[in-house]
Amino acid sequence: MSNIEEHIRRAMEAGEFDNLPGMGKHLHLDENPLEDPEWRLANHILSSSGFTLPWIETRREIEAMTQAAREELQRSWAWRNKGRADHRQPSFIEAEWNRALERFRELVVAINQRIRTYNLDVPSDRFQLRLMSFDREVELTISPPSDTLSGG
Repeated sequence: MSNIEEHIRRAMEAGEFDNLPGMGKHLHLDENPLEDPEWRLANHILSSSGFTLPWIETRREIEAMTQAAREELQRSWAWRNKGRADHRQPSFIEAEWNRALERFRELVVAINQRIRTYNLDVPSDRFQLRLMSFDREVELTISPPSDTLSGG
């Protein structure tokens, strides 16, 4: 467990988060303190009607593409492992896995291109997204899950 997580856990156990102002009340996050007051009503009407800034919609699309690509890779990995466990033809299984990897590589390239374009459009670098790493994503998919929350 990280040092920060340990501090938070201890503070929670000590009750330091109990009785905070506004506890149990809804947060009103509709109002943007950085928003031009003259545009507040117009932005509220657009937001209530389902409209948003183009770069925010692009970010949602990128996140959806990324999640779908990861899920597709995970399904392929699970299929590969099941096929191996069922003693299916190894050459066929590995060929299919390699096709899945190539498809995932193509998706990563496409997603990274969207991320590069998105990063040029956002109003601040704090909204920028990191590029996907094919190798890291594959490693996360094929590695057994680690127990990082146990502190061991």
